[in-house]
Amino acid sequence: MTEAAPASQPASQSSSHRAPQPVLTVAGVTLTLGERTILRDANFAVNQGEFIGVLGPNGAGKTTLMRSILGLVPASRGAIRVLGEPVARGNPKIGYMPQTRTALASRRIRGRDFVAMAADGHRWGLPRADAATRADVERVLDLVGATKLADRPLSELSGGERQRLLLAQCLLGDPKLLLLDEPLISLDPHHQRGVVELVRRVQRELGIAVLFSAHELNPLLNALDRVLYLGNGVAALGSVDEVITAPVLSRLYGSPIEVMRMKGRIFVMSGDVEVEKHDHEHEHDHAHPHGHDHGHEHGHTHANSHDHNNNAHGHSHDA
Repeated sequence: MTEAAPASQPASQSSSHRAPQPVLTVAGVTLTLGERTILRDANFAVNQGEFIGVLGPNGAGKTTLMRSILGLVPASRGAIRVLGEPVARGNPKIGYMPQTRTALASRRIRGRDFVAMAADGHRWGLPRADAATRADVERVLDLVGATKLADRPLSELSGGERQRLLLAQCLLGDPKLLLLDEPLISLDPHHQRGVVELVRRVQRELGIAVLFSAHELNPLLNALDRVLYLGNGVAALGSVDEVITAPVLSRLYGSPIEVMRMKGRIFVMSGDVEVEKHDHEHEHDHAHPHGHDHGHEHGHTHANSHDHNNNAHGHSHDA
C-alpha cells in the first residue's frame, strides 16, 4: 500500500517551460535488510534546487534510504536513478556526509588537509595533491566560509566549525545532490541553526538538491521546500502543512499522534510525550570540545559507510 501526502512543486518548477530532469527518482522501489522491509513500493522524485528534510523516528530507515541512493543497499525491486542514471557506488554527482564521524574532535590534522582527504575516496590524505585539487579545496573552503579554519587543527575547532569542513568535503567536485545524514547530532541549538542556514545558503547558491535527515523538524522549518517523513511501513512526501498533520503522522507512527503549533514551532506529540525529542547530549562547542566525538568517513560516496538503522520498518511513499 502506498500512502503519501500530495507533493507541492517548488516555485522554480511552476513555469510553463518543460521541467528539468529530477535529480533523484525512486520508482517502485522495495528495500530489505535481512528479513526486514525498509521501504515498500516507493515512488517519488526530488527536483533540482530542492531542500528536502528527511524525518522519522529512530529505526525508520533514513540512513538506509541514503545508502540505497549511494548504491550501497541494492533495491529488492524497482529502480533508483540519479540524474537519469542507475545508482552506482562512488557516483561523483552525490556528496555524502555519513552519520558516523568517530573521533574527529581529537584529530590534529589541519582543516585544509582534512577537506583534501575527500578528493579521492580511496585514500587518506593527498601529500602530492595536484593544482586542480588544491584549487578545488580552496574553492569549497571559501564556499562554506571556512578559509580561516584551513590552517587550524580539527581538535581546536568547535562542533559547528568542524561541520563546515565536513560540508566542504561533500562539495568537492561538482555534486548535484547532497545527502546529509544527521548533521545536527550533538550540536547545541545555536550551532544547529548555523549549520542549517549554511547548508541552505550553499544549496541555493549552487542550485543543487539536498536530502537532510534530522531527528527534529523545528531546526529545519525555515529551510525546507518539502519534507519526507518515514515510519511504520509508510512515508509521506509533501509540504510541511501537507505532511505534518495528525492523520498522516498517526499512520506513520502506527499510533495516535497530535500536532501542535505554537510560536512558530511544531510539536509532534504522542499523549504527553514529544516524540521527536531525542536523547543525544550536546557537544561542548568551544575550542577544546568534550563529550561525543564524531569522526568522519569521507564526504563523497563510500562503500564502507555504516548503517545505524538496521531495525527499520518498511516504508512506502509517493510524490
